[in-house]
Amino acid sequence: MQEKLHHADYTSFPESLKREVLEIVNGSYEALSADTNYWVSNLANAASLIWHAYHSIGLPINWVGFYITTNTESNNLVLGPFQGKVACQSIQIGKGVCGMAAMEKRTQCVADVNKFPGHIACDGETKSEIVVPILNGESVVGVLDIDCLTENGFDEVDVELLEALAALISKLNNWSLS
Repeated sequence: MQEKLHHADYTSFPESLKREVLEIVNGSYEALSADTNYWVSNLANAASLIWHAYHSIGLPINWVGFYITTNTESNNLVLGPFQGKVACQSIQIGKGVCGMAAMEKRTQCVADVNKFPGHIACDGETKSEIVVPILNGESVVGVLDIDCLTENGFDEVDVELLEALAALISKLNNWSLS
């Protein structure tokens, strides 16, 4: 019989390659989400998993979190659960990296944020960023945003596995509770 993990154990990652660690994140997220389909709880755990995963492989991320669409702020993404310094409360869809990902419904992997037209600098130390839209059918319900202190912090492995995580997040949450 397999021993059940304590929730905090999910943030202990082996010394490993990024692909393996992000695959563990996706499996851990799925297991943790089995307890509830409430997006606030699940996104809080997802932010923690991602934060600890990247730090376990030595990638200096300085922020990971979510911006969510709401019925009351239809043209804006509103700050959701995150790890890191305080952040922008609201981002207009179509503005900055997060807003472009939401508008285009496409992952934005930015090697140098200072070269991204209209970049919104919530933290001036951020050098690179990846933003993955979370789609519920054809509708954007939010974005996953990760910032890094070095240029070229993210690559095709991040895109592939974070898009898989975004698909899990979409599938395993009740978005009518937003």
